[in-house]
Amino acid sequence: MAASGAGDPLNAKSGEAPLAQRIDPTREKLTPAQLQFMRQTQLAQWQKTLPQRRTRNIVTGLSIGALVLAICIRLDCNGYTFYSVSQERFLDELEDEAKAARARAAARASGS
Repeated sequence: MAASGAGDPLNAKSGEAPLAQRIDPTREKLTPAQLQFMRQTQLAQWQKTLPQRRTRNIVTGLSIGALVLAICIRLDCNGYTFYSVSQERFLDELEDEAKAARARAAARASGS
């Protein structure tokens, strides 16, 4: 015999099962057994989708990693490049030339 409030499992006229109804536990007063059943159902659904989600997360992580690696290879981002850029002195040479040019300009201005 069905529990009270459970309703007829099959629609007597069409022979089809009734559609599931969305229940908001904050608005409707549910028994502890109903809340426990909802938690068990949610847990079962979560465990069912977990492998698919995990696979999707792994694929996404590998894709992002491959993209970063491709950008670093394309831009030649390796340890040697970073080291050599930090050791370059070309700006010092340009600044020395600028100082010499300023000194020549000042000498020409004062010698005129």
